Amino acid sequence: MTQLEKAKKGELTPEMTYVARQEGIDVEVLRRDIAAGLTVIPANKNHQNLKPIGIGKGLEVKVNANIGASPQNMSLKTELHKLKVAIEAKADAIMDLTIARDSSEIDEIRGGIIGGCPLPLGTVPIYQAAIEAGGIEELSIEDYLRVYERQAKEGVDFTTVHAGVTQAGLRLVKKRLMPVVSRGGSFLLHWMKKSNKENFLYQHFDEVLDIAREYDVTISLGDGLRPGCIADSTDEAQIYELRVLGELAQRARERGVQVMIEGPGHIPLSEIEKNVQLEKEICASAPFYVLGPLPIDTAVGYDHIACAIGGALAGYYGADFLCYVTPKEHIGLPDIDDVRQGVVITKIAANIADLARGNKKAVAESRAMSRARKRFDWNEMLKYAIDARRFKELIDKEPRLKEGGCSMCGDEFCALKVYS
Repeated sequence: MTQLEKAKKGELTPEMTYVARQEGIDVEVLRRDIAAGLTVIPANKNHQNLKPIGIGKGLEVKVNANIGASPQNMSLKTELHKLKVAIEAKADAIMDLTIARDSSEIDEIRGGIIGGCPLPLGTVPIYQAAIEAGGIEELSIEDYLRVYERQAKEGVDFTTVHAGVTQAGLRLVKKRLMPVVSRGGSFLLHWMKKSNKENFLYQHFDEVLDIAREYDVTISLGDGLRPGCIADSTDEAQIYELRVLGELAQRARERGVQVMIEGPGHIPLSEIEKNVQLEKEICASAPFYVLGPLPIDTAVGYDHIACAIGGALAGYYGADFLCYVTPKEHIGLPDIDDVRQGVVITKIAANIADLARGNKKAVAESRAMSRARKRFDWNEMLKYAIDARRFKELIDKEPRLKEGGCSMCGDEFCALKVYS
């Protein structure tokens, strides 16, 4: 049985107990929220040495780090280094988005990552399915299910499934400045246009659920029609797909499959609250996994900072899971330093949201940091710094004053020493 099915039966699993302890909440409250579909624990039964996390109601906002190779840089060693850096920077989950010319290369990268990943791992199976089919136009549900089951057997904890991209959506994106920016969404739009058929993932969604239920893979319903620029934000295509995702989410819950919803995308700050509210209303408060959101189109090279601004606001309004953005967004494949920066900046956004939401753990850590700052206790501050490595680098560069203050004001003019 899945975590959802066990929760509905009143059973407390080891994963629930672990998550409740990490979050500092009552495990029975957590069980009820999982049973209601308000929280998920992505934990494939075949993922060895997994440290489970909870995503959803009343929990800390979580951060996902995308890694993965491309045909231009196909190196398992590099991806394992990215994985190591993402874990050290305190990512909560990892997604392998590897795309390659040869399917065996994708298997190799994913296998290496799973073997070294104690965090929940996600994938987008349609990438590999298209390659194994011999091209996007040749795709079939059989190709997809074969890949999906292989990845599930290997231990993948959550998968993006673009089942909400339908023929109706194909017509609606024609009104856009940028019709589609989702890779998986573009695959299916192209396939539908060429075949003149309905999305096979929508038509055969129950067969996807069968595999997900067998291995307890959490379905992350992909927003294949997410807006790729501010000009297209919160448009008819996006909202239409969200309504389809709400229908699919309910079907998943009824089959005992954990589910979360992916969201935009490029939207202005003024529309973030509305987008979170719409997801919660339409999808019965399923955990919301936001891709950014990016509230600006012109921050190229600094999109990780723009993402943090949008993500902090989304988290405050109720988003549960932030997908990081790196400085390379809209430019190219992130390198190791990009991964680190993306995780750190997005963890800051998540923590800002947690504090604003009154999360007890975040508030306690904030107070502990403040007490340490008041005492100029650098070692204690190090414990609570989101980026402890960077903090240590900075304090090591500055000669410590004899009274322990910083070099900004010195002892004589330090506010905390002038009046204490």
